[in-house]
Amino acid sequence: MAAAAASPRDPHGRKRKCRPRARSGWVSPRRFPAAVCTSMDCYTANWNPLGDSAFYRKYELYSMDWDLKEELRDCLVAAAPYGGPIALLRNPWRKEKAASVRPVLDIYSASGMPLASLLWKSGPVVSLGWSAEEELLCVQEDGAVLVYGLHGDFRRHFSMGNEVLQNRVLDARVFHTEFGSGVAILTGAHRFTLSANVGDLKLRRMPEVPGLQSAPSCWTVLCQDRVAHILLAVGPDLYLLDHAACSAVTLPGLAPGVSSFLQMAVSFTYRHLALFTDTGYIWMGTASLKEKLCEFNCNIRAAPKQMVWCSRPRSKERAVVVAWERRLMVVGDASESIQFVLDEDSYLVPELDGVRIFSRSTHEFLHEVPAASEEIFKIASMAPGALLLEAQKEYEKESQKADEYLREIQELGQLTQAVQQCIEAAGHEHQPDMQKSLLRAASFGKCFLDRFPPDSFVHMCQDLRVLNAVRDYHIGIPLTYSQYKQLTIQVLLDRLVLRRLYPLAIQICEYLRLPEVQGVSRILAHWACYKVQQKDVSDEDVARAINQKLGDTPGVSYSDIAARAYGCGRTELAIKLLEYEPRSGEQVPLLLKMKRSKLALSKAIESGDTDLVFTVLLHLKNELNRGDFFMTLRNQPMALSLYRQFCKHQELETLKDLYNQDDNHQELGSFHIRASYAAEERIEGRVAALQTAADAFYKAKNEFAAKATEDQMRLLRLQRRLEDELGGQFLDLSLHDTVTTLILGGHNKRAEQLARDFRIPDKRLWWLKLTALADLEDWEELEKFSKSKKSPIGYLPFVEICIKQHNKYEAKKYASRVGPEQKVKALLLVGDVAQAADVAIEHRNEAELSLVLSHCTGATDGATADKIQRARAQAQKK
Repeated sequence: MAAAAASPRDPHGRKRKCRPRARSGWVSPRRFPAAVCTSMDCYTANWNPLGDSAFYRKYELYSMDWDLKEELRDCLVAAAPYGGPIALLRNPWRKEKAASVRPVLDIYSASGMPLASLLWKSGPVVSLGWSAEEELLCVQEDGAVLVYGLHGDFRRHFSMGNEVLQNRVLDARVFHTEFGSGVAILTGAHRFTLSANVGDLKLRRMPEVPGLQSAPSCWTVLCQDRVAHILLAVGPDLYLLDHAACSAVTLPGLAPGVSSFLQMAVSFTYRHLALFTDTGYIWMGTASLKEKLCEFNCNIRAAPKQMVWCSRPRSKERAVVVAWERRLMVVGDASESIQFVLDEDSYLVPELDGVRIFSRSTHEFLHEVPAASEEIFKIASMAPGALLLEAQKEYEKESQKADEYLREIQELGQLTQAVQQCIEAAGHEHQPDMQKSLLRAASFGKCFLDRFPPDSFVHMCQDLRVLNAVRDYHIGIPLTYSQYKQLTIQVLLDRLVLRRLYPLAIQICEYLRLPEVQGVSRILAHWACYKVQQKDVSDEDVARAINQKLGDTPGVSYSDIAARAYGCGRTELAIKLLEYEPRSGEQVPLLLKMKRSKLALSKAIESGDTDLVFTVLLHLKNELNRGDFFMTLRNQPMALSLYRQFCKHQELETLKDLYNQDDNHQELGSFHIRASYAAEERIEGRVAALQTAADAFYKAKNEFAAKATEDQMRLLRLQRRLEDELGGQFLDLSLHDTVTTLILGGHNKRAEQLARDFRIPDKRLWWLKLTALADLEDWEELEKFSKSKKSPIGYLPFVEICIKQHNKYEAKKYASRVGPEQKVKALLLVGDVAQAADVAIEHRNEAELSLVLSHCTGATDGATADKIQRARAQAQKK
């Protein structure tokens, strides 16, 4: 674009003595050979000083071969930051002769490689801008914002509101905040409307500026305290609009005589602000408008085409780049400026650490020389890094001067600093040859250090290899090291994927050894999603190609790829892709979405996941009519069984319909039995339900269940009669509990009659009566009962029940009546160990003898124990 104009402080035009100047004082040529002074002259030829403490350089990124048919001034231009793409839309709406020609929207990479071209068929466009996700926002005159992808694919659109539609759009800005990318609109009614995040659209109508009758001379968006504000200039006055009010502001330290502000520029980080006045002064200060940093008189009163900030992160130096038709000026807090002559119409793109400048033929980068590079390459530098670089070069020449330089560094104890300077400077160099030279110097210096951590060197080598790969002309992402670190490797990979540069993205992931889920797997998934959009390839070929490429790669979800295929209208391809998905939980929801419910049911059943089956069943129930739904269930026994379980708890009537349809009389009878207890409270209704159940059991040829049901009906009627005659609670008691309740109430005859009616066996009846009388502690009645006839259960239960009730006296009455085989146990229960021993000895039963012996405790039972032992001894002799 042309070289810089002569400057009184050009580093190569300075009047200085032959001896170089060190960081402090003068040094002898003997200590600093002349080779150091002259070896860097070519490298620093494009350095331009701005004041005493900063240099700026401009170097070419690409030679543009994009063959533009129009001048940039005749187009709407938008370039994304971080080496992003460039969008051009020739603006026929401002040229009367070309009003009938449809404009063309072209999208290029930063190197000028065409990415997309489409004929614009919508309304007039006021402004273009790129979002943080590299989506192109096209703001139309009617307030509609059309969003396009990097390859010209239409994504979506939204409106900025009815007021904007009625008053039209005069001007618009796309800006970036920590929440996302926003859009600010100036309408024909001279009102502002903005949205701070187009991803979550919330429109804010800014307050009205009092007395504003025409469009402001300039305006911009400021982001302070997580809130977007509008700063605008009306003549000599400045106004700040927030969500609540319009406030007049005054710039501190502004030179007098200003009648109008012609241009505004906010820094990349929204921390600083610059304003160009009609007097040719440029005011620079903080974005809070409370502090002035500096002011510069450029002696040019014409309004500039563009004005942007140019400063590197964490640098104290701040500069503004101002562009006119054929002049570019860099100004800061110094009294001089740096000026360049522009041979072509150019466009400025502010970046995190500099400014990109592109025209029809070239694409350049202007930035402040980083501190590490300045220390190493500035004329007569005695920095450790400069000496180390020279030492390495002399070492390659096999010169003894290498040793002299190393000794110079080591004497000062700065070898570690020298290595770090070379590593840092290598990161800020654009040319690979200079990167290699600096890294060789750093590697050379590391050899003389015992404990220098290698991480910084290794990471820098990796980062530079990645940066050089993406800076290639065919890739066209000219990131600097600072931008790369701010952007992060994950975002860079996303941008490569967005450009469909899948092989390069995979190579970077493998080279950096990123985890597969974050790296290769994720990229392959994006590739597969792109592959399904190729509608000129058959479904089988696409599915086969994707499976061959992905296989069982961890972290790749075939269901996500299938969802993308379905979104593209390729349902059959989506189904084929789902066959490769190992997780049924991922298959089923998409199949349901595609209205392939029966296939989804089969997949859910194969998975064995009951929750998944229930999900499909409920979906089918809402989708199909009742008959078709039941027929589907009949073909899937497992699903039918699960649905029955569901209906048992949720939909009893549906369960009955299922049993009726299947002629399942056995289950239908069970259903009516449960229904008789769950739903009916009246005895008549319950009996009727039981009668229905009995009929169903007869149809199922289950006579036992039918008879039991009929017995239950008889018992219910009897219990109701007992309640009416005797009072008390009998209903819903079991047969045994009913008998027990009658005995406890003293109604023995009724209990015996009930036992005869329902054919209760004698043994069971005796147990029931024994337990009930013992609970009543009616020992007299119990004794009468025991003598009524021979006990069918024996008399040991009488002993046990009495002992349980803690009545040993009554227990002894029955112990004597216990049969011989249980006599010992009964005597032990009542505590008669001696008699139990006699009976055991008489029976000559070893088990009984051991049992009695186990109960012999203390001195009182000593004689009994001896007696048992003697009996055992005699038995053994025989």
